[in-house]
Amino acid sequence: MKKTIAFLLTLAALAGLLALPAAAAGFTPPFEVAAPGAYVVNLDTNIIVYEKNSDQPMPTASTAKVMTAILLLEQYQDQLDEVTVTMPRYIQDELYTQRVVNGVSLQLADIRPGESHSLRKLLNAMLVYSGADAAMAIADYVGGGSQENFVYMMNAKARQIGCTDTNFVDAVGMSTENVASPRDLYLIFRYALGFDAFKEAINTQSYYMGELLPRYPAGTYNLQNTNVMIREGAGGVFYRDYCMGGKTGTLEDWANLVTWHNQDGMSYLSVVMNSPNSCDPYSSTYLDQYGNPKYNPAAYETCELMDWVFESFDILPALDKNEPIEQVPVKYCAETDRLMLYPADDLKTILPVGADESITQKTFHLPESVAAPVKQGDVIGTVDISLSGEVIGTVELLAERDLDRNLVLYTLSKVGEFFGSLYFKVLLALSGAAVAVYLAFYFISLTRRRGSKKIRRRPY
Repeated sequence: MKKTIAFLLTLAALAGLLALPAAAAGFTPPFEVAAPGAYVVNLDTNIIVYEKNSDQPMPTASTAKVMTAILLLEQYQDQLDEVTVTMPRYIQDELYTQRVVNGVSLQLADIRPGESHSLRKLLNAMLVYSGADAAMAIADYVGGGSQENFVYMMNAKARQIGCTDTNFVDAVGMSTENVASPRDLYLIFRYALGFDAFKEAINTQSYYMGELLPRYPAGTYNLQNTNVMIREGAGGVFYRDYCMGGKTGTLEDWANLVTWHNQDGMSYLSVVMNSPNSCDPYSSTYLDQYGNPKYNPAAYETCELMDWVFESFDILPALDKNEPIEQVPVKYCAETDRLMLYPADDLKTILPVGADESITQKTFHLPESVAAPVKQGDVIGTVDISLSGEVIGTVELLAERDLDRNLVLYTLSKVGEFFGSLYFKVLLALSGAAVAVYLAFYFISLTRRRGSKKIRRRPY
C-alpha cells in the first residue's frame, strides 16, 4: 500500500512539477535584493515573477530538512501516529559534541537517547522547530539505521524531482556542502506541498510534543516555529497573514527561507538563499534571551519581495475569449471572403495592478488563407503572448462559424489553378514543341516532294 501511494504521489507531483515555470516576466522590484539567490513563482500560472542566480548552487542549511520530510512522508504518511521511533545514542553523541556548526548553535528539540516519539512528533519537531536531532532520528529510521544510506536516497530523490544543481551530504543541512540552487529548492518545496502533513506542519506556530517527565510536565513541551512570518504577535514586523508556512535555514552570518503564500486567490512560492544578516534593519530591535541581536535577514527580504508582488500584480486574462482577435482570408466561400478567429483560452497571466491585456505583445502563426468548408471551433492557427519580450503562453485560434463550400467557385478556382499550374504550362510547352516539330517535318517533306517533281523528265 505504501509503495502504491508513493508511486501515485510521485506521478502526481511530477506532473505538476514538470509543468515547469514559464519564463520570467521581466518584473523588477523597486529595491535591491541582498541575497545572492532568489526565486519567486506564481503557482497558478507557473510564471517566474522574480529570479536572481536561480541556477547557482548555494548552501541549503536547514532547508535540506524539506527533503528529509519528503522521504519520510512518501513511505509513512499513513502511519505517522502508529509508528514510534526510539532515539539512538549515537545521534546525541554526534550532535552534542558539535553544538556549534559553522558559527551557529545547532537547533535541538531535546530528544534524548532511549526516548520514543511518533513519526508525526518527529516530523513536527524537524519542520516546526528545525530540530537536528529529530531529522537525524528520521534519517536513521527511514534509512534502515544508516545516515549514509539516507543521504543517498535524498540525492536520488532530488534527481527524480528534476533537480540539477543539488547535492546533500547529511539529513540536517549542517554542512555547507549541502547545496541546491534556488530553482531546485523551489522544486523540492513544491513537491513537498503535495503532502497534507507537510503543509500542516509548516503552518503550525507552536507544536506540543506531549508530557515528558521529569523534564517537561504536562503542557510545557512546546516547540515554536522558527519561521517568524507565521508567528502572529511573536513574529513582530515580519508576520504576514498571507504566509502559509515555510522552512528556515541558518549558517554562519546568513539565512535561507523558502515559503508558500496565498492571498486573494493568488498562490506563490518564494525562495531566498544566503541572505546576509547585515540586510536586516530590525536586528537591534529584536534581542535574544542574552541581549544579542536576533537576525532574520531572509524573512526581511521575503517580506519585501512578497509585499511588492501582492501590491503590484494581479492575475488577469491576457486575452478575451468573447472578442475576435484576428482574421484570415477564405477561399471557395460565397458568404464571405474573411474568417474571424477567437482565442480558445483567456490565458490568465501576471499583470501589473490596473493593467489589461493591451500591455502584452501578440505574435500570430496563421496560414495565408483557409479553404471552405470550415466548422465553427476548427483550430486555424495560434498566437504567442509575450510580456516584456518573454513568451508567457501560446493559445489556439478558433474559427468563428461554419462556412460552406460553393461548388461553382471551387470548380472555377480549380480550373483556373489547372490552367495556371506548372503542369499545364509544361504540357502546353510540350504540346507546342510537338506541333512545331510536326510542322517542321511537314514543310521539309513538302519541300522535298516539290523538288522531286521539278527534276523529273518526260521520256522520249
